[in-house]
Amino acid sequence: MKKRIFILSFVVLSLFSCKKSEPATSTTTESKQTETIVNGDPLPSWNDTALKKGIIAYVEKVTKEGSPDFIPQKNRIATFDNDGTLWAEKPLVQELFAFYRVKKMVEANPALAQKQPFKAVLEKDKSYFAKGGDKALIELVAATHTGMSEDEFETSVAEFFKVAKIPGKETALKSIRYQPQLELLNYLRANGFKTFIVTGGTIEVVRGISEDFYGIPKEQVVGTSFKYKYDPDKNVVLREPALDLFNDKEGKPVSIQLHIGQRPVFACGNEGGAGDLAMLKYSQGSKYPSFQMLVNHNDSIREFNYQEKDNLSLNTAAKNKYHVINMKEDWKKVFAD
Repeated sequence: MKKRIFILSFVVLSLFSCKKSEPATSTTTESKQTETIVNGDPLPSWNDTALKKGIIAYVEKVTKEGSPDFIPQKNRIATFDNDGTLWAEKPLVQELFAFYRVKKMVEANPALAQKQPFKAVLEKDKSYFAKGGDKALIELVAATHTGMSEDEFETSVAEFFKVAKIPGKETALKSIRYQPQLELLNYLRANGFKTFIVTGGTIEVVRGISEDFYGIPKEQVVGTSFKYKYDPDKNVVLREPALDLFNDKEGKPVSIQLHIGQRPVFACGNEGGAGDLAMLKYSQGSKYPSFQMLVNHNDSIREFNYQEKDNLSLNTAAKNKYHVINMKEDWKKVFAD
């Protein structure tokens, strides 16, 4: 129950979060997946720092036949968090989708604008959820994310991504992807790694864009999920208003085992909520040579500068010798065009 309330609270807080800060992005609305190699460089948007050299050295040693560090291709599993790791988490896309769902539902039935929880969302009434507690939170998520077939929800997700723009700008959501990470995904795949997204976001929302945005098929997305049930009369799978698995912190290793069935040898998360530390620790326990990375959001000019109050992620990275991506120094370019 605690996990359910946590994720519901997260969604509601997101609905009312400040939108004054936005990442600096290109005005181009579409972009292609980056080429794997540019002028012989597999990671052209990375500066020539120790981290870039370390990534390349790791990949070369674990993919070289006869090397004592060789990893069979079937065991080359790489997992990446999404928000703050593959794309910016400001604005939070899950938040934008929740707003979209409320708007579409009110457009279809204007009377909902005077009913809760729609009225509270439209009026940004925090007090409604503070007073309503768990019941009000569950009501909001049930109203906007469940109570429909999975086919209907997937259609809603697809429609959202077709029209969604970054608030205050006219750029598509593709422009908040991190270019260096797109190159890293391609580089790993070119060397026999199978790449997965392991996100705290809802699995169906991320599956809606994973192939197009990252070249990762939907079956290689692991995320927070709701309970489902099969309706034999309509021959559809229905989404129920109950959380099945909250895919964050200690939930990530559990989800990885459930969906993937083995430890990743390469894992990347981000500093900002300590949600990826368990995944990195789990990866480090592999019987094969492993590589863990953490994105540090320390670039206030090109992206954002924010840290955890207790600095837990960075302290843990130092203690366990995880590699930290210094966005300001390691990335030549931040966002995709």
